Amino acid sequence: MAAAFTALLEDSAEELYESAPCGYLSTLMDGTIAKINTTLLDWLGLKREDVIGRMSFVDLLTVGGKLYHETHFAPLLRMQGELRGIALEVKTARGGRLPVLVSSVVKHGSEGQPLLIRTTVFDASDRRAYEEELLRRRQDAERARAEAERARSEAERARAEAEEARRQADADRERLADALAVLQQSLLPDTLPALPGVETAVYYHTASPDRLGGDFYDLFPIDDTRWAFFLGDVCGKGPQAAALTSLTRYTLHAAAHHNPEPAAALTTLNTVLHGRYTASGDPRYCTCIFGILAPGADGRTAVHLASGGHPPALILRADGQAEYLPTPGGLLVGILPTAPFTSAKATLAPGDTILLYTDGLTEARTGTSRDTLYGEDALLAFAADQAPAAPREVINALAGLLEGFGDGLDDDTALLALGVPPATDLPPAR
Repeated sequence: MAAAFTALLEDSAEELYESAPCGYLSTLMDGTIAKINTTLLDWLGLKREDVIGRMSFVDLLTVGGKLYHETHFAPLLRMQGELRGIALEVKTARGGRLPVLVSSVVKHGSEGQPLLIRTTVFDASDRRAYEEELLRRRQDAERARAEAERARSEAERARAEAEEARRQADADRERLADALAVLQQSLLPDTLPALPGVETAVYYHTASPDRLGGDFYDLFPIDDTRWAFFLGDVCGKGPQAAALTSLTRYTLHAAAHHNPEPAAALTTLNTVLHGRYTASGDPRYCTCIFGILAPGADGRTAVHLASGGHPPALILRADGQAEYLPTPGGLLVGILPTAPFTSAKATLAPGDTILLYTDGLTEARTGTSRDTLYGEDALLAFAADQAPAAPREVINALAGLLEGFGDGLDDDTALLALGVPPATDLPPAR
């Protein structure tokens, strides 16, 4: 066994040279190949007789390798006497390219004169493939990083654009809300006038800040002793409802001064709305209560009102009772060419308050599932709990009630309260 192993190691120097795992060649100083081993010949696919004395080292190189040899490799080798690990490419007989690492050393004679160049050639195919793979991966990583950076930049730009769009939308919404608020205020009186012997209070809840509401109210003098008031709700929302509200208010003002009889005023309004809209194929209508207040010398105030399809007025009495003032049978104003309107009369004694409201209050949705309407019975019970109450106290209590409905209150709501102060609060007679 030992003898066989020893025999394996007994290679001749020639065999070691010819069959080495790398290429060897020796060239004269002008580059002519004087000696080359079998390994390198096999790599190149060349025959020894075609190479020795017939080819130079640069003949084995690619065009790029030749340029590098002439401009860098050969000058440095002459200057330094040796070069190690230089990456070049050699040509094969089949036209292929073999990446190699070349190390060369100049052999000198006894007197120092250069005799020949010994060159070792290592196959760098695996290394080149590894380097190319590393390069590809680095390029892929750089592309991925560039894509990520572009994506990040685009995301930042999109975020900035979205933020700018949001700011613009908020600004537009604020401008719209401001414009709508101004327009809404133009459809309602800024303040209610002071009435001798009568207290007043009003409240308006807007369900949506970006849509014009359709509820309206007003209070104005007819003459030295009588005051007209009205409260109602037009159909629809938005600009069309605003136009209808404006027409309704101006018509009622004009009708009241022409004929202050409540039913007559609503009849005039019905004629105007029907002729302007319904008769032309664009039906528009409203509900409305119109009334006349006549404060008396005895501290009592007479109330005469008529209703066109509107919820009944509610009276809170000084004795703690609450009752509706029925006006049955009144039709929507403007829907028919002629319509009957129901009138009713009442007297407000000291401490009494009459409340007018729109159906946003009674049609507020309650309960956990928001499927139950608040209704007139609940409102009557609520008013009875508040009575007796001055107009401002009634309005404040109802404002709190409306706030408690939360998202169940999805319609505009107008409240108007008129009351006679208690006898102790009446100004002394002159």
